[in-house]
Amino acid sequence: MSAFKRVSSQRQRGFTLVEISLVLVVIGLILGAVSIGKDIQRNAEYTKVKQKFVDQWVSAYNAHFLRSGVVIGDSQTQPRLMVNGATFEVVDDLVSGRDMTGATPPNAICQGGAAPNMTREADLILHGEMDRHGIRMPPGRAEGFEDRYAYLDTNGNPQELQICFQWNNPGSPASSGNVMVITGLTPDLARSLDQMIDGQADAREGLFRKYDIANDSDGLPGIEWAANNTQAYGAGSGSATDTDQNLDEDQVITVVATYKMNQ
Repeated sequence: MSAFKRVSSQRQRGFTLVEISLVLVVIGLILGAVSIGKDIQRNAEYTKVKQKFVDQWVSAYNAHFLRSGVVIGDSQTQPRLMVNGATFEVVDDLVSGRDMTGATPPNAICQGGAAPNMTREADLILHGEMDRHGIRMPPGRAEGFEDRYAYLDTNGNPQELQICFQWNNPGSPASSGNVMVITGLTPDLARSLDQMIDGQADAREGLFRKYDIANDSDGLPGIEWAANNTQAYGAGSGSATDTDQNLDEDQVITVVATYKMNQ
C-alpha cells in the first residue's frame, strides 16, 4: 500500500519552475518567429510590388518611347516631349517655349479614375495607347486592369494601387516634367518603395516622392512621409508622427506618390 501511495504522489506532482520557464521560452520563440515571418512576408510583398508592377510600368513607358519616338499621348509630327502633349494648348506669351511655368498642363492619361487634384483625359485611354503601339503591359490585377495592383495592408485588408501618367509644369510641387502618379499607397509601402528607388525614405527629395510636396533648395533635411499605419482610410491627410485609433477592421490610410520618368 505504501508503494502505491508513493507512485500516486509522483504522478500528481506538478511542473517545476524550470519546466514552466522552458515552456514560456518556447512559446516566446514561436511568437517571435511568427512576428518575424509576417515582417519578412510583408517586405517580400513590397519588393514584389516594385519589381512586378512599378518597375514593369516604367519599362512599358520607356518601350513606348523607343517604339514611337515620343512619350505617351504626344504628337509624333509635332512632339512637345510631354505626356498627352498632342492636346496641349499654349497661350500667346508661351509660344516661344521660354517660360512654361504658368502653362496649363494637359490632362493625365489613365485607364480609370484619377488621383486627387488631377484631371483625366477622357479621349485618350492608357491601355489603348499601349495596345496601338504594340507595347506589352504588366499583368497588373487582371486582364483589362493592368494599371491596377491589389495587395493587403498591415491590417490584412485589401488595397489597390493605380498608375497614371502626366506632365507637370516646371516648379510644380508634384515633380516637374513627365511623371508616373501612383495612388493607393499605404505609408509603409510608400516608404519602402522610396527606400528601394532613391536609397532613402524622403518624401521631398529624389525621383520618388509625395505627390504634393515641393522640392527644397535650402539644403535642409528632408521630411518623412505623411501619415502612418495607425491612421485609418479617410482620416484626412494624416501626420507622420501623430497616432490614431486604427481598428483591425479599418483600411490603412493611403497616400499618393510621383515617380519621375527619364523621358
